[in-house]
Amino acid sequence: MSKRRVAYYYDADAGAYTYGLGHPMKPHRIRVTHDLVTAYNMLPKMHILKPKRASPETMSSFHTDEYVHFLNRVTPETAEELTYHGTRFLVGEDNPAFEGVFEFCSISAGGSICAAQRIASGATDIAINWAGGLHHAKKREASGFCYINDIVLGTLELLRTYPRVLYIDIDCHHGDGVEEAFYTTDRVMTCSFHKFGEYFPGTGTQEDRGRGRGKGYAINVPLKDGITDQAYQSVFEPIITKVLEVFRPSAIVLQCGADSLSGDKLGCFNLTMHGHAHCVQFVRKQNIPFILVGGGGYTVKNVARTWTYETACALGIEDTIDPNLPWNQYFEWFGPRYRLEVAESNMDDLNVKDGSLEKVRITALEQLQELASKCAPSVGMHEVPREGIGEHLGFGKDDEESRDELDERLAQHARYVYDLQDSDASSETSDDQESWDSDESLSNRRRNPRRHGKGPSSRTRMSLLTGRYFDVPTHEHGYSHYDCGAPPGKTAKRRFFQSSARWDETVEQVILGKVSSPTPRSVALGELMEQGGRDRRVGAEDEMDDDWEDMVVDT
Repeated sequence: MSKRRVAYYYDADAGAYTYGLGHPMKPHRIRVTHDLVTAYNMLPKMHILKPKRASPETMSSFHTDEYVHFLNRVTPETAEELTYHGTRFLVGEDNPAFEGVFEFCSISAGGSICAAQRIASGATDIAINWAGGLHHAKKREASGFCYINDIVLGTLELLRTYPRVLYIDIDCHHGDGVEEAFYTTDRVMTCSFHKFGEYFPGTGTQEDRGRGRGKGYAINVPLKDGITDQAYQSVFEPIITKVLEVFRPSAIVLQCGADSLSGDKLGCFNLTMHGHAHCVQFVRKQNIPFILVGGGGYTVKNVARTWTYETACALGIEDTIDPNLPWNQYFEWFGPRYRLEVAESNMDDLNVKDGSLEKVRITALEQLQELASKCAPSVGMHEVPREGIGEHLGFGKDDEESRDELDERLAQHARYVYDLQDSDASSETSDDQESWDSDESLSNRRRNPRRHGKGPSSRTRMSLLTGRYFDVPTHEHGYSHYDCGAPPGKTAKRRFFQSSARWDETVEQVILGKVSSPTPRSVALGELMEQGGRDRRVGAEDEMDDDWEDMVVDT
C-alpha cells in the first residue's frame, strides 16, 4: 500500500472516566486500545498529538447554548434538579450525569475537531480519534450514551474548507444524530449500515432519504441479525463505490463503532475483526483524506483488538504485524488465546436466509442512481479564513473570566434571537422545507406511530439499555418554555435554569420563591415547566430581576 501520513489523537485522561458501576459504556477501552497500539510499536510511525479540548463556545456551533451550559454545570448531585427530574437533557437511564462528564465530552469533541483541522490544513492524510464517534447526541439532548456529537462538530470544521463531506457509519446502531444534523443539506452525505427492527434508536429505514436540498443525500442500509463478513462486504463495497461516483466527496469521516463485531454485549451482528477492518481498508484505497473515529463497542477486549488492527490498516502495515499479542499492561484480558483476532460465532444470518439483503442493496443503489443525473453539490469559491473571528480578536486565549462583559451579553443575545427566528421560520415553511431543529426527528415520528400516542405535549424515547419506549413531556416548538410568562407582544429572557424554583427535600415538592421569601409556595412540576421556572406572583419578577445581572455574567 502507498505511504500515507497518519495523525493519531490521544488524551490520557479520556480513559479515566466512568459512566458508573454496571454501565456498559467503558471509556477505559480507549486506554486499553492505546496501550495495545503502543505495544505493537505503531506510535513512531504516526504523528502523536494531544488534542486541544473543545470549549463551550466551540460545542455551541452545533449544540444549543443552554444544553452546553447544562453539561458544564451538572454533577451527580445536581442532576435531578437541573434535568427537571429527568425530563430534559438527560432523559432515561442511558445517559447518567457522571463525574467529569463535561471534561470527557471536551476531550472527545476536541479530538475530532483537531483531526478535522489537521486534515483541512493538508498536514495529514488520515486522522484517528478513537475517543470520538459519539453519533447519537442530539442538538439539545443526550442519547444512546452520547452527550456531545463530536462527529457533527468535526464535519462542520471540514465544511469550512471542503465542498462535500461523506459520513460512513458501520456501528451496529443507526447514526441518527449525525443524519438529523445534516438531513436538509446536500453538502454532507450520510451513509449508515445498521441493525433495524425494534432496536435502538428505532430509525434508519430506506424511506428516510433527506429533505429539501438534502433529499437523496441520506443513505440508510437496514440489516438484520447475524450478518457475516462476506454478506456485509457484498453491500458495503457496491454502495460506497456508487456513493463515491455520485457524490465525489472531498473528505470522509468513518465511524468505526465496534458493537457490530461478533460477541458484542449489545450488538447482534457476526462480523470478525478482519471483516470490520475491511471497511477501513476499502476507504483507504480511495486516496481521499479521511478521519477515523470510534463509537460503540461494549466487549472491551474486542474493541481494543479491532481498533488496534484498524490503526495498523490506516498505516498500511496490517499484513506485517504479529497476530500473537505482544506483552502489554492488559495482556491477561486477552486470554485464553492471546491473539489479535475476533472470531465469528455460529449465529444464523437472517439477511441471507430471507433474501432481504439483496433487496436492501438494490434499493440503495437505485436511490443513488437518482442522483447520478445531477452534478455533485458544491459551493462558490471563497477564501477560507485560517482562524475564527473570535480567535483573531483574541478571545479564548485568556481565562473566560477576563472576557469583556459586553461581549458575553451580545453573544448570548445574538444566539437567542437567532434561535427564535429559526423556530418561527420552521413553523411557517412547507412540509418539504420543515426545519430539522425539533426535539424529535421526523424519521422517529414516521417510523414509530406510537410516538404520538400521547399528543403534542409528550415525546417518546427508546432506551439503548432496555430497548423499551418511554414518554417524556416536551414543548411543541422546543423553545416555547422560554416564552411563558412574558408580557403580551414580548419574549421572556432565557434564564439558563436560574429561577426561583427549588426542590424541597422535606415536603418533596418544587417550591417557588427564594429561601428568604416569607411566602414560598409549592407548585406542580408541569405548571413549573409551563412557566419556564418563573414565579408569576405579583412582585416575584422584581425579586428575580435583582439577580439578573449576575445570571448573565455567570453564563
